[in-house]
Order: sequence, then structure tokens, then C-alpha cells
Amino acid sequence: MFSVQNNPRRAAYDILLRVDEGSFADLVLDAVLRRSTLDPRDRGLVTELVYGILRLRGRIDFALEHFSKQPLKRLQPEVLRLLRLGAYQLLELDRVPAHAAVNSTIELARQLQLEKATGFLNGVLRALERGKGEIPWPEPENLRRYLQQVCSQPVWLSKEVMRLLPNAEARALGEALAQAAPTSLRVNTLKTNREDYLAALAAAGFAARPCRFAPEGIVIERRAAERLPGDDEGLYQIQDEASMLIPHLLDVHPGQKVLDCCAAPGGKTTHIAALTAGGADILALDKYPQRLELLAQGAKRLGCANIETRCWDLTVQPEFLTECRFDRVLLDAPCSGLGVLRRNPEGRWNKSSVDLRELAVIQQTILENVAGLVAPGGKLLYSVCTFSQGETDAVIDDFLADHPEFVLEDLAAASAPEWAPLFTARGTLRSYPHRHDGMDAFFAARLRRRE
Repeated sequence: MFSVQNNPRRAAYDILLRVDEGSFADLVLDAVLRRSTLDPRDRGLVTELVYGILRLRGRIDFALEHFSKQPLKRLQPEVLRLLRLGAYQLLELDRVPAHAAVNSTIELARQLQLEKATGFLNGVLRALERGKGEIPWPEPENLRRYLQQVCSQPVWLSKEVMRLLPNAEARALGEALAQAAPTSLRVNTLKTNREDYLAALAAAGFAARPCRFAPEGIVIERRAAERLPGDDEGLYQIQDEASMLIPHLLDVHPGQKVLDCCAAPGGKTTHIAALTAGGADILALDKYPQRLELLAQGAKRLGCANIETRCWDLTVQPEFLTECRFDRVLLDAPCSGLGVLRRNPEGRWNKSSVDLRELAVIQQTILENVAGLVAPGGKLLYSVCTFSQGETDAVIDDFLADHPEFVLEDLAAASAPEWAPLFTARGTLRSYPHRHDGMDAFFAARLRRRE
């Protein structure tokens, strides 16, 4: 049970505790805010503290190490959690006075019956406030340490980024992943259009602009006190711009049979329905029944038709579909989520390079299990919200080596000229936040089955 009361810092502490125990930050945060009586400003502070501390934990710990006489790894988890809470406010939140950041942390320690730690907490945080301008932050030229201690990347992740990109781009990607993600949404074209919805946002006091690439996408640059207009009516779906590109790349048309393999929670499924005006027959599969229920609820809210759902774990051959052939198959595969670390920042700290290798095996298994469901002349789009080589190009290369009946299509050749910056030389999609207007990092490859 959470002790939110009217204290946003206590709420943030309790959420961070649950994340340390293995929960997902977004789910716990949503549950807490639904139950809370906090005003909008304090709800915003809870969100800022939770996501900020998880995103910048490496940076925060580097700063704290210069002022703590005890190694951080030897501290009680409760004390370290409090230190991070106070330090984030001192380092990153100019609007919070230093005395408020320190005193609120000490008071919270007392509430948590950590009275013996108050002297230590007070000493470290006040030393940090006095000396934060003298912290010896690594320079960008020392890229490995810069990524780890300024951009807050664990060792395994910094190695992955440096292996993937030249130094200047590795730095730019690291800096982008250390920032908060933009808020973007997809206009539901079954019910309205982007121009009308932008006008509705402006009338409600929001500042917003069209996305650079996705024709239905909008970026919210400044929120208003009210809810987004059209929530109950299903006029929009919260979704990153990179995710909005995937249904377009599937090249689906009305009258076609579509298999959405790992569909929940359904942002891409409902987008496919919108692109075809409900004219495609969509079968949406997912491993988890509760997530499929979310998909069904979302489809109803958005007014999407012709979507059938079924619970199935595609690491097992879907024998009930052996006689079926689909014109289009979307495999948005389970992955490490490195491309969405700004939105799921705990992924920095609860994953490793071993996880990436294990996920690649799962991706290859699912791809193998659905390949036979593609009709001759049909297309299979493989997408992941990550940038690791092992989950992207390596998966596609291994699949093509074993399946000469498929060919890799050039996505650039079949897309609008203004989308050209999104594609690699071999015709796959690779989006990055530092290159493409802040969108998440995604990969996609389209495979066509020979007739």
C-alpha cells in the first residue's frame, strides 16, 4: 500500500521502491496517480522525480560519490534512494530551492523511521549543494566515461552505443537518451484530421505542432491545465512518432488479411485499422490476455472495426493458423527497448548485454514461426524499438540466409521522398532521437515472399 497522502516526494519514493523490486515505472506511476488527491502541479513533480531519477541515476551517483564518505554500494537501499531523491532536486530542478530539497528529504527520512540516517543525509546533500559547481564531470573527449557519468549509461549500454556509432554520434545519442521524451500523439483519422485537432488543442490552451514525418502525428510542446480534448471521444492515441511510421511501412490496403503478431497494447493495430478505414481484416495476437483486453478497449474507444484478438505465445508454432495465409504480417517483436529508454528508464538498470542475446533468440524464433503464414507475394514487416545490432540487422540477415523464398525490400524506394533521412543504405528504417526530431529509436525491415 502506498503512503501518498499529500506528499509528492513520498509518492516518488514509494514508486522508486517498487521499481527497485522489479515493477515497471509507468504502470506503478499510473496506479499511484489514479488514487492520489495531489493537485496537478504535485502530480507533475512526482512524474518528474520518478522518471528523472531513473533516467539520470548514473549521473546522480557520480555526483554523490564526491561528497559521501561511505561508498554508495555500502549504503542501505533506503538511504541511497533518499540521497538520489534529494540530489536530483539539487542538480536538475532549479525551481526547487536548495533548502526545500534538503529539508524535505530529511523529513521524509523521519517519516520512514530512518532517524539515524538524517545526519548523514543532511551532511551529504548540503555538501553537494555547496560543491556541485566543482564536480569533475568527464569531458566528451573521454567518451566512455562521458556516456556513463554524464549521460547516465551503464557500462554495457555505453559499449553498445560506442560499437554502433562513430564518436560524435554516440555522444549525441547518449545525450538525447538522457533527456525527457517528447509527448506526441496520433490523431485518429477515423474521427477527425490533424488540422482540426491542432485547432482544438490551441483552443484548449495547448501549444502543439505537426510531427516532422508521421502525417497523423502531433507533438505537444506545452500542456494546458485541462485534459487533452477528445479523450472520451477517441480523437487521439498517445504514441511516439517512430511507432506511427510502422503501420505505414506495412503497406496495407483495404480488403487484405493482416496478422499483427505481438499486438498489445494496440497502438499499431488500431493505426492499421485507421489507415484502411476499417477495411482490412486484422487478427491481433498477444501472449498476455490482460494486454489484449487493453487492445480491445482501445479499439472500441477509437472506433476501429474488423479487429479479432486471440491470446497466443508466438514462441510456440501457431498450429491453429497452419492453413491461413496473410497478405500482411506485422511482427513488432519483444526487444530490449533501448530505443525507448527515455520512456522506460528503468531498462538502463535492469538489463544487460546477456538479455540482448537472449532476446535475439526469441526474435528469431518468432520470425521463424510466422514466416510460413505470409501468402505468396505478401509482406512481413519486422520492427523493434531498439538499436542494437544483434536485435536488428543480425536477425534479418540470419533469417534471409535460411529463407531464400523471402527478399528484403527497399523501404526508401517505396516511401515519400521526405522520409529519405529515415532509411539506411540497404533500405531498412533506423530512427534516432538525435537525428530525427526527437522520435524514439526504431528499426524496421520489410520482407516480401516470392510468388
